[in-house]
Amino acid sequence: MSYLWISLVLGLVAGLANLFGGAIVSARPWSRSFLAYFIALGSGFMLAMVLTDMIPESFHLAPASAPALIVLGYFIVHFFEHSLPGHFHFGEETHADEFLNPSVAYTALGGLLIHTFFGGVALASGFLISSWLGWIIFTALILHNIPEGFTISSIMVTAGKGRGTALGAAGALGVSRIAGILAMALASRWVNYGLALSAGVTLYVAASDLIPEVNKMGGTRITIAVGLGVALVLFLRLIFIG
Repeated sequence: MSYLWISLVLGLVAGLANLFGGAIVSARPWSRSFLAYFIALGSGFMLAMVLTDMIPESFHLAPASAPALIVLGYFIVHFFEHSLPGHFHFGEETHADEFLNPSVAYTALGGLLIHTFFGGVALASGFLISSWLGWIIFTALILHNIPEGFTISSIMVTAGKGRGTALGAAGALGVSRIAGILAMALASRWVNYGLALSAGVTLYVAASDLIPEVNKMGGTRITIAVGLGVALVLFLRLIFIG
């Protein structure tokens, strides 16, 4: 079986893991405070991911252009959130029964979609190099896909969206990963630039959207939840990278 077909099959399996994580949230209503801890966990996970993986790899693949592209990606999200108040009005119209502004939920989804897209790119790249590397990358994907699906579904539910929308958001992560696999097969030479741009986008979502929202909750346990998200990324790096 060629690297592309192996990557596509395993990409589908990884997408099912996202759906499973989303189904945990969608199966029943959860309290606002309970979901807040998973938002905190997800924000720490995203922040650590972009600082320890996406940005360093961007500098490795495109050392000359990575700094400008990371900054560009960051300010793309900033521009749209603050120049289109009818759609991006972060912090202005949050209802009392919602933990997150709905625009933040979709921004977070966009950041995770970019992340899963490049997860597909990484999976296909691994099998292009060697079967061993491909399987290691797949194992790493599976280990965090369930909490990833849980995180995006939690964000959607906490922002006042229905459980169907939450499950659909988790499914979208799997679709994005398949798109990344196909893109790698068609245009691998552009991956270095796209990764740097997406690192800036994800950095904004984690540091400028989600972290400020969890800070509104306050308390030691929320801080610990953010720290656990960071620790999860570091643990996976220790296990799979060393």
